[in-house]
Amino acid sequence: MAQQGVQLDQDQFCCSVCLDLLKEPVTIPCGHNYCRNCIEGCWDQDVLKGVYSCPQCRETFTPRPNLRKNNMLAEMMEKLKKTELQAAPPPALCYGGPGDVACDVCTGTRKRKALMSCLPCLASYCETHLQSHYESPALKKHKLVKATAQLQEKICSHHDKLLEVYCRTDQQCICYLCTMDEHKGHDTVSAAAERTEKQRQLGMSQQKVQQRFQEREKELKELRQAVESLKRSAQAAVEDSDQIFTELICSIERRSSEVKELIRAQEKAQVSQAEGLLEQLKQEIAELRKRSTELEQLSHTEDHIHFLQSYQSLSSISVSSDLPSIVGRPLQYFGDVSKTVSELREKLEDFLKGEWTKISTTVNLVNVVLPPEPKTREQLLQSPPLWQNQEVPPPPHKLFSEKTKLI
Repeated sequence: MAQQGVQLDQDQFCCSVCLDLLKEPVTIPCGHNYCRNCIEGCWDQDVLKGVYSCPQCRETFTPRPNLRKNNMLAEMMEKLKKTELQAAPPPALCYGGPGDVACDVCTGTRKRKALMSCLPCLASYCETHLQSHYESPALKKHKLVKATAQLQEKICSHHDKLLEVYCRTDQQCICYLCTMDEHKGHDTVSAAAERTEKQRQLGMSQQKVQQRFQEREKELKELRQAVESLKRSAQAAVEDSDQIFTELICSIERRSSEVKELIRAQEKAQVSQAEGLLEQLKQEIAELRKRSTELEQLSHTEDHIHFLQSYQSLSSISVSSDLPSIVGRPLQYFGDVSKTVSELREKLEDFLKGEWTKISTTVNLVNVVLPPEPKTREQLLQSPPLWQNQEVPPPPHKLFSEKTKLI
């Protein structure tokens, strides 16, 4: 317990600037003690301002106080050295790194990391130098915020006062002195009151954004489903069309084969009939040639009795009238067939041309509604939902099914 008390005494004898035991201790008018070099270094930075303040309580002095050695503290420091209290390890220090806010009171090349910033003091303090704001009655009323390096942005550039008022007329933060000159007569409220109002509006905006986000998510899901349905419908229409055209081609090829068979059958029948007539005509010609020879021989015979006897039998033979006559040429009939097939081709082409116009029109009716171009945040909050007041197109699978029906 005694050692703990000594340790507390040692902490009380540390300079709040260098955080080490006091060296050549001096006491300033407010009663706080510092190393001579430490306090002089702090006040040397305030020469241009002409106002000197205590690093702990921020009490100001004008002119610069004369520093005198505190003999009692100096003797106590000597005793601490003799009792080797100085050998005790100093309290752990938390030095600031890149991106951290450094303490404005600490001196030296390495400064401790600031925990809080004081808006009235316009300074940031580490854990040690911040204690005065918790202990001093005058400093307890100061507004502390999380350590920030942008303290100067919270100060009025005209009056060097804290920005604590909001001018609704000019939509900007001002200090109390600004309300008496440049912003006199304007609609002004405290920054805290305006923050409360803006916070309420922000909540409403967040609610609208969240609602619009959910609407967009739903529309995105519906659009993706529509695209997938469109792809499936298009694939089905392609397969159906391919099958229908294949069947149509097979039907035309089958009809072509039937026409060929009809022509060949008719050709075979006509040729068979013609060949029968040819054979019959050959036989008759041979018979007539034989009779002509016999009649020629009979006309030159000198035997009167033989002539008279033979003439009776030869003269009774007459040309047969049973043979059918061949009228026209059979090939003219097949010429009419070619003409008829050609006319069928022309009619089929005209029909397909007319139906193709219907098919193209039906395919062009398929249209997917895409979302508009990205908007600004203000436009996003004011604009209606994506498909509100718009005619919803029929499902794409029905549009493609109409195309297949036309075929």
